[in-house]
Amino acid sequence: MGMAEKTIQNLSQSSLQDFVDCPRRFELRYLKKLNYPAAQTEPILENEKHMQEGAQFHRLVHEHLLGMPVEKLHLLANTPKLRRWFENYLNADLRLADYTLHPEFTLSAPLGNLRLVAKYDLVAVQKNEGTRGASQVIILDWKTYRRRPRDEWLATRLQTRVYRSLLVQSGAYLNEGVPFKPEQLEMIYWFADFPNEPARFKYDATLFNRDWETLAKLTEEIVSAAEYPKTEELIRCSYCPFRSYCERGSQAGAYEALESEMEAEELFDIHFEQIGEIAF
Repeated sequence: MGMAEKTIQNLSQSSLQDFVDCPRRFELRYLKKLNYPAAQTEPILENEKHMQEGAQFHRLVHEHLLGMPVEKLHLLANTPKLRRWFENYLNADLRLADYTLHPEFTLSAPLGNLRLVAKYDLVAVQKNEGTRGASQVIILDWKTYRRRPRDEWLATRLQTRVYRSLLVQSGAYLNEGVPFKPEQLEMIYWFADFPNEPARFKYDATLFNRDWETLAKLTEEIVSAAEYPKTEELIRCSYCPFRSYCERGSQAGAYEALESEMEAEELFDIHFEQIGEIAF
């Protein structure tokens, strides 16, 4: 049994992305479970506020999808940015009237000797009238980026590849026991500050097979790795909270430069390795 198998049971898009970006960061965060010793970006307080507002926006949308009255939710949108984001969301035409909505939904599936876990902001399933199963399924993910990233960058992110392939692999629970076909699936990133510029990604069997094979290969690399080398892309180190362990600087990079250099990568994430195994 490898070191990774002894230390973690679940993999998420966040942990896989860390491994791809910098195996050393993956090791420090998920295997050695070290505390974050350094700030990710400057200015620290402004960035922390943005992260908190982003998390609060996700909660507002979740409560709205669960049926909480908009009037009460408006009271919770207590900053100008939150009010702008929430109004943009309420005014957006997401065209989900005839879909069954599953907000904040978690799926998992075996992946090699570990388990792949993902928590979706929203899975929307359109019923196929007269037959068993769905006609279409949409993955919606809310983003509070400061700038709108390129679709080409989003397409390569592990989140896009994990969320789509895992729903095909393990989503029959949401579809009367019938597995979703890749061609039925679309993933949409909706940007709170760019409400009319969503990023849409269709799917097909070729992409699914490619993605699942890639994820299985990454898992095997993680489990069998004898060492976890540092990234050669030193720009990443300026925004890594573990940089002091690698002696790669003490000063955090500015978040404006982060979004310029790294395509507006999200500055907060949820580590699903901290939750128990979930199976459907």
